[in-house]
Amino acid sequence: MTSAIARTAREIVQRLQTAGFRAFWVGGCVRDFLLGREPQDYDIATSARPAEMEKLFPHTIPVGRQFGVLVVVEQGMPFQLATFRAEADYRDGRRPETVVFADAEADALRRDFTVNGLFYDPLRDEFHDWVGGRADLAARLIRTIGSPAERFAEDHLRLLRAVRFAAQLDFEIEPATFAAVRQFAPRIATVSAERVRDELIKLFTPPHAAHGLVLLRDSGLLAHVLPELAATDTCAQSPDHHPEGTVFEHLRLMLAQLPEPCPAALPWAVLLHDIAKPVTATTDPVTGGIHFYGHEKVGADMARNILQRLRFPSLEIDEIAACVLHHMQFKDVKQMRQSTRRRMILRETFPLELALHRLDCLGSHGSLEHYDFMLAQAADLAQQPALHPPLLTGHDLIALGVPPGAALGRLLHELRDHQLQGDLTTADQARAWVVQSLKSTVQSPAGSPPT
Repeated sequence: MTSAIARTAREIVQRLQTAGFRAFWVGGCVRDFLLGREPQDYDIATSARPAEMEKLFPHTIPVGRQFGVLVVVEQGMPFQLATFRAEADYRDGRRPETVVFADAEADALRRDFTVNGLFYDPLRDEFHDWVGGRADLAARLIRTIGSPAERFAEDHLRLLRAVRFAAQLDFEIEPATFAAVRQFAPRIATVSAERVRDELIKLFTPPHAAHGLVLLRDSGLLAHVLPELAATDTCAQSPDHHPEGTVFEHLRLMLAQLPEPCPAALPWAVLLHDIAKPVTATTDPVTGGIHFYGHEKVGADMARNILQRLRFPSLEIDEIAACVLHHMQFKDVKQMRQSTRRRMILRETFPLELALHRLDCLGSHGSLEHYDFMLAQAADLAQQPALHPPLLTGHDLIALGVPPGAALGRLLHELRDHQLQGDLTTADQARAWVVQSLKSTVQSPAGSPPT
């Protein structure tokens, strides 16, 4: 325990104990410590009440003061401090109606899973296990503290958290707990979209994203949090293009190949790039081949709707939807004009699109021919910075006598094509091309394009 955050967490416990209060590290940090993992944050439970904490620590944030919960900021790092408490009378599947301050054992008994109910005194190097958490850590099991039905009735998000912890830790869900998850799975629909989204983001983080998807399906939760994705489980694909089988299996294989570290949007681009295949599937009556015509366009709209439903930020929605819309272009890159390929590469979303394409290949036929080709094309374009900004802008064309409107837009597009193709390399050449295009337009019969 030599990290700065661990040292500071120990100092907080020491200050509380010196002042005469009981204090322990609790929850996930203790679990990770016992598993040999470096905890990312530290929660502390104590007999001190909020007013007493505020006297000991100058920088506090009252995130849940009425429940005895404060965030203490020490050395620029946040730590959640909570008074030992017991809870009762859950009525909305999220919050207790009754909260009473209690002792450490009662505090352990009100928590969700045994592996999260362990207490540790870093000053005395003593563990306190009132819930059987150490045995379940050794057995690699996720088990509720007490009755699964009662724990899941108290907070419906725990249904999703059980799956997430099992995936993250590579544990099994204890049979009675898993049976209760399946029984109560429909109740996840009562949880706010923001809370569901945050759990799903954690669930679909590598290296456990593929395991998380399977557990989500097997638990019955997938049909309630992402029903469009659940439909991929029975969506067959033509074996000549997708020897791996169903769309769901394709997605699972892609998630298993996610890089670490991973761009935040990439798992969602993977999950949603083929989201429209179940609704666009058709079977050729002669060959028996399965087709998904237009699934990328339908999928982009579906992806937007799903991400909006989960309250994702607008910029992230735009980025992911763009990847869904463009992902089929990669199959044609070698037949494209150079200008078209370069337009692809210059899109802001191209790095994410390329990463998605790599996974798309690894999750099906396995050939990275087009990925390697576009990687080389992107490297070549990076060595030609003069191609990145357009030679002329709309204002330049107006100055040359082009009136604002659709014709100006068409000229700009053609001009950019010539530049990216390598036909025009300077602003003077571009101006001369525009002047000639305008002359051709005047001389051409009405409705004919310039030559």
